[in-house]
Amino acid sequence: MILNFFDQFLSPSLMGLPLIALAIIMPAVIFQTPSNRWLNNRLITLQTWFINRFTQQLLQPLNVGGHKWAIILTALMLFLITINLLGLLPYTFTPTTQLSLNMAFALPLWLTTVLIGMLNQPTIALGHLLPEGTPTPLIPVLIIIETISLFIRPLALGVRLTANLTAGHLLMQLIATAAFVLISTMPAVAILTSIVLFLLTLLEVAVAMIQAYVFVLLLSLYLQENV
Repeated sequence: MILNFFDQFLSPSLMGLPLIALAIIMPAVIFQTPSNRWLNNRLITLQTWFINRFTQQLLQPLNVGGHKWAIILTALMLFLITINLLGLLPYTFTPTTQLSLNMAFALPLWLTTVLIGMLNQPTIALGHLLPEGTPTPLIPVLIIIETISLFIRPLALGVRLTANLTAGHLLMQLIATAAFVLISTMPAVAILTSIVLFLLTLLEVAVAMIQAYVFVLLLSLYLQENV
């Protein structure tokens, strides 16, 4: 029995080698590469349809300059959604529960959007720090507040993804432990607890997909401000 519920978030290792690298490689192994044939199997057809629909939905509000990011954003979405869903399987590890991994995605991509805005349209990029029509006495305060909110964006991206997945995994662990303990003393309560655990698992599947979408969507919104 796990004495510490947070042990499930420790990076597993085998013979001294961290298995997080294997978990990160898994999405590339699962998704099949489309072929040049006229007819493909159902899996590739469904996979291609999903990628096309997501890319179309993601790029619709973006300017033409932001369409260059289609491959990066789509690949990031597929990676995050696959890692999050695989982490719900028993005896698996979810790399996106690690803040370091999420920040490794959030910080460079956010910084790239900011640098693109500074290079291509510095006036508009700096204009976001001061809303139009601001009273003169409030200008220094608003510039400081907007600057802080700008630099806190990557932290919010990483912490949001980490906190949602971590909280869901902890709640599932607590309810599963309660159901296991109560099954011998109060079977009726254990059955109700198991039903709640099943419903929570469905909710966590939805959360895993939604959080991946929100992560990429916010990056696209940051990109839209700077292209």
